[in-house]
Amino acid sequence: MFPEERFPLDPALWFATATAAPDTPTLDKSVSADIVIIGAGYAGLSTALHLAEQGLRPIIVDARQIGFGGSGRNGGQLVPGLKWDPDAIIKKFGPDHGNRLVKFAANTASTVFSLIDRYAMDVPTVRNGWIQPAHNEEGLRLARSRSRQWQEHGADVQLLSADETRRMLGSQAYRGGWLDKRGGGLQPLTYVRELARIAIQLGVDIYTDTPVSDISKTPEGWKVTTTTGAIISTEKVVVCTNAYSDGIWPGLKETVVDPNTYQTATEILPSHIEQSIFPEGHVASDTRNLLLYFRKDHTGRFIMGGRGPFREPKSLNDWAHLKRAALRMYPQLAQIKWEFHWCGRVAVTRDFYPHLHEPAPGLLIDIGCQGRGIGLQTTMGQAIAQYLVTGNKEALPVPTTLIKPIPLHNLRKLYVSAVATWYRLNDAR
Repeated sequence: MFPEERFPLDPALWFATATAAPDTPTLDKSVSADIVIIGAGYAGLSTALHLAEQGLRPIIVDARQIGFGGSGRNGGQLVPGLKWDPDAIIKKFGPDHGNRLVKFAANTASTVFSLIDRYAMDVPTVRNGWIQPAHNEEGLRLARSRSRQWQEHGADVQLLSADETRRMLGSQAYRGGWLDKRGGGLQPLTYVRELARIAIQLGVDIYTDTPVSDISKTPEGWKVTTTTGAIISTEKVVVCTNAYSDGIWPGLKETVVDPNTYQTATEILPSHIEQSIFPEGHVASDTRNLLLYFRKDHTGRFIMGGRGPFREPKSLNDWAHLKRAALRMYPQLAQIKWEFHWCGRVAVTRDFYPHLHEPAPGLLIDIGCQGRGIGLQTTMGQAIAQYLVTGNKEALPVPTTLIKPIPLHNLRKLYVSAVATWYRLNDAR
């Protein structure tokens, strides 16, 4: 059960303000294709679009509608990089592959903005940078380290004093931070729908409300069976279902933890309040272990996001902690109505890196966003398309690995709750 289904009068903000999705049919007859992509989110659509640019005509199938999963339920923040910083990436992968991955991570936000510009997509965006404000001394040390590392790799970043942070946020709640000028924000559901519109214009066939029930190897290639009864015969399959991967491939869903991330948005702010919050148009997510991420959208609403119950929401009380946090940062919101409440699943891998799996030749699986899916998965789709065309694995930002389910995965709600409690205590200290 998803928030807009449980709270029909209180839908996700993005579904209320997005441009209309292109018309996409359900697949009701068997077809053949060179490449089948499962999942009409950022990764799947970006892969298809970049394949179509090179003259191929892939097919996309999705169990629901375009952007129904994480692509339509995130915070709309374009944050460059990965969960890990450049030094850690190079240490793990070595100088050659590590530096290539750092370069890939550095360009994730610019890939999105360039794609929007190239195709004149009608997507509301802000491009004034992403701020990571520090909530304590440890956060300040983290900010100094991250800004230094990215500066060494040529990124346009800046360490912020306490006064600069207060001015850019419009809040007194933080001690300093750093600014990554490559980042920004957008309307995430509009963006994924525009990706679909352009992909269709380039010749991609997209079928929605077409769940996949089986993927199997055949002597000629692969067979993708859907619950509508249609079968797709293909040479290659790409799986891009991320946190919504139940039943797609054995053991896949068990390779990630899929907590819910919760968000709430206000009514359109009065001009005097709107101008006092992020007056220069930045977006932000802080240095807490259980981070808070917040911004204004293109309509002048304030959005606060963060962790909530692992389960699906039961009542509006599940967002109360986010509203309290917002009021501590911005007391001027005290009399403002909160109009929208929603959540969505995030796919978190054990090592906090995106994973690519190739269980057999012709089957490629992409999973793991760690909350940075817009830029990461758009750029990942570009890389996957290049690999599918050339067969050169150096096109991929990370090596392909075996599918390894997390031990005791069925207990993930318990250990995620335990870790969250520990993080909450540390953040409070």
